[in-house]
Amino acid sequence: MSIDYNEKIPNNVDIAGDRKLRRALENWQPAYLKWWENLGPVESANYDVYLRTAISVDEGGWAHYGLLKMPEYRWGIFLAPPEPDRKIGFGIHKGEPVWTDLPGEYRAELRRLIVTQGDTEPASVEQQRRLGKICPSLYDLRNLYQVNVEEGRHLWAMVYLLHAYFGRDGREEADEMLLRHAGDPDKPRILQAFNEKTDDWLSFFMFTYFQDRDGKYQLAALAESGFDPLARSCRFMLTEEAHHMFVGETGIARIVQRTCEVMKEHDTDAVRPFGVIDLPTIQRFINFHYSICLDLFGQEKSTNAANYYSMGLKGRYQESKIDDDHVLSDSVYLVPEIQGDRVVGTEISALTAINERLRHDYAKDSDRGIQRFNKIIREHGVDFEFKLPNFAFNRGVGTFLGVEATPEGKLIGAEEWDRRRDEWLPPKADFDFVASLMQPVTEPGKMAGWIAPPKRGIHGQPLDFEYVRFH
Repeated sequence: MSIDYNEKIPNNVDIAGDRKLRRALENWQPAYLKWWENLGPVESANYDVYLRTAISVDEGGWAHYGLLKMPEYRWGIFLAPPEPDRKIGFGIHKGEPVWTDLPGEYRAELRRLIVTQGDTEPASVEQQRRLGKICPSLYDLRNLYQVNVEEGRHLWAMVYLLHAYFGRDGREEADEMLLRHAGDPDKPRILQAFNEKTDDWLSFFMFTYFQDRDGKYQLAALAESGFDPLARSCRFMLTEEAHHMFVGETGIARIVQRTCEVMKEHDTDAVRPFGVIDLPTIQRFINFHYSICLDLFGQEKSTNAANYYSMGLKGRYQESKIDDDHVLSDSVYLVPEIQGDRVVGTEISALTAINERLRHDYAKDSDRGIQRFNKIIREHGVDFEFKLPNFAFNRGVGTFLGVEATPEGKLIGAEEWDRRRDEWLPPKADFDFVASLMQPVTEPGKMAGWIAPPKRGIHGQPLDFEYVRFH
């Protein structure tokens, strides 16, 4: 399916055929561009950036690469191709044809799902807006800007659904997307992880590793939706989301590699004086980002999640590959429960444990990358191992809300938590040290001293290619 770039808003959904919709979206577009100007990447409007732009939604050859200015990026509305005769794969409507129009009885639930997902997209741009001024290389700067423009396009995907299917309510929700801001004390973003500061590149790589991985699992669950326009939007968003996680994983890996090189060169664990980030600090950043992302999946026992599933609105990760009846009326799932000073597993209906299953899928996927980082450490002969903290650690939602626990999952009192918190989560001194390393490197092919170069350039370009050109 090719994309019509002759339109003011590029799309493959024929908005030209719906004058009311076209007018509504074109009225929203200036507000979006104003938001980008005010809260997008700072002082970047005149840079030429080597960006990829979607030219098709087909799997092969879907993107074009070239230099362009970010305000000229053609944000648009792209849905994956429809699947012929697609049926709803789960819930009480299992086996029925998918809905191509809004199922009116589920209007409120779908709007809530779309708004919550959509709100995360501009939030991440706002969180990362100042990172370009302290980039470790032009290669990394380009990757930051690629993530930013694609998060902006993902906002367009959700805004299209709101405008196309929800009338005045949808238009008002789309407007609100640009009025909430990450970290704003009066109008914050909906989910707390998208209000956290992302002021340094270690935090950025953690964000694209952990928060964008949450995005992968949420989008994958929504891609199963019986509401076909939502499913098709999310399927194409997943194509772009893969790059964001690549940026995070390779970024952390390069930091770990450089740290290990310096440790071996100077035969010491105390590497901060040599201008690299020590492994315990990286572990504390892992603990923080992973634990706040676990909260993004919601309560372990959730009637909302059960309803979304039963209604056929939001499925599980890779729903069709799960070997059960996809109705779950008689199935059970193990969730954590606190009994005295212990955490034990208890069986509840699998239908109300949808969130917990998705959280487990996310945890397994997150750990695969952690083991790749550990492989780098072993290859350098360094005696250290990264670990993901227990589900009970540093949680603000569900069973573990108000509970203090060590990264190993041992329940402890508030006094011990206060005494030992800085062992497990980054204290101000960690942020201050990392910030001290954030000096911009903008000469083509050069890298900051705290991060190793990537193995290869972007889209066949050499590492010393001028990925961002300043004016």
